[in-house]
Amino acid sequence: MVGLPARGKSFISQKIVRYLSWLSIRAKCFNVGNYRRLAGGSKPNAEFFAPDNIEGQRIREKAVQMAVEDMMNWFYEDDGVVAILDATNSTRQRRDWVLKLCRENAIEPMFLESWCDDQDLIFRNISEMKTTSPDYEGCDPDAATQVFYERIEKYVSVYQPLEEVLDKELTFVRLINVAEQVVINRIETYLESRIVFYVMNLHIKPRCIWLSRHGESVYNLEKKIGGDSHLSTRGMEYARKLPELVRESTGDANLTVWTSTLVRTGETAQFLPYKQLQWKALDELDAGVCDGMTYEEIEKEYPEDFKARDEDKYEYRYRGGESYRDVVIRLEPIIMELERQENILIITHQAVLRCIYAYFMNVPQQESPWVSIPLHTLIKLEPRAYGTKVSTVKADIPAVSTYKEKGTSKVGEPAHCTPAPTIC
Repeated sequence: MVGLPARGKSFISQKIVRYLSWLSIRAKCFNVGNYRRLAGGSKPNAEFFAPDNIEGQRIREKAVQMAVEDMMNWFYEDDGVVAILDATNSTRQRRDWVLKLCRENAIEPMFLESWCDDQDLIFRNISEMKTTSPDYEGCDPDAATQVFYERIEKYVSVYQPLEEVLDKELTFVRLINVAEQVVINRIETYLESRIVFYVMNLHIKPRCIWLSRHGESVYNLEKKIGGDSHLSTRGMEYARKLPELVRESTGDANLTVWTSTLVRTGETAQFLPYKQLQWKALDELDAGVCDGMTYEEIEKEYPEDFKARDEDKYEYRYRGGESYRDVVIRLEPIIMELERQENILIITHQAVLRCIYAYFMNVPQQESPWVSIPLHTLIKLEPRAYGTKVSTVKADIPAVSTYKEKGTSKVGEPAHCTPAPTIC
């Protein structure tokens, strides 16, 4: 990463890691600020970052060396594929050092610069940083803002942005005011192209994403999976209640509703007074020959398949149907479009929501098929620089549980199921 403070570098870094990990590509972020805090630079004042501050310079150099050492060990000991060195890397001298070190170790670097002169955007980033960065924990907000602006000025005096002529031999991407303009240079590999396409779709404006399963369906009551059944009586109650829940959670925010093409999601969204779009990619996981069966019937009819799915639920593919991995692949265009949008409410199905939730909350692949997504519950996600805040609102309308624990064909919410984390 390259760029001045408060330009969204950490946000972009975390998003890339989550995106690649979600696609089964081993990725990890090495935030030099975290290493600097370990090395003795916790809660520093602005002078700590001055170019002529010898002690500050020593600690910051130690921090980047610690980060790079861990990064190299991760590449070779854990078979890492994409590492992100999250720091300002604001001078050519520093970037030349990174370039030389990487190429000596047969690692090809790509520089990604977030350049920004949009003062509103910078102010929003600072407001986010002063409330979430460990550097300003417990500090007066106004004082933290002033210190942060002074800190930026220390970097401005030595900052050397990437340039098309001077840096023409480098592989780089320049995001100007996030995605207002994008400059790319010497992008040569498939993986580099994927990363570039992804970051071109990002924005860092404040927004929320709401997730909800459809209301309770007739198939839910009958304990059947798949199908295209209508809502039950209680499911229709939830559909009528949903506009009130959404309004209470969103306030006056404008949003767009996305649903699958299946009947039960359309019926759930029918009373919402917002623009609505249907996506085939949001349809429920295809259960193949097991569509319309109960778990008890599947266990009896296909005992080997039932056992295999429990052992590796993410990879298991129903006969003639899909796996969770297949769902992730077809959801990639949804994720790309979701990153371009602002406020979105997605009404879809259990397996699909598990995959979307795993993307935003960084849930490991093997755990994602076991995430609890109950019926008649509105989930609110708030992407932030250092993670995603999540909160839930349950409608006061009963519904069956469709959660199946490993090793049983019975459905019902597990006793050990814990609430989702407030931030991840």
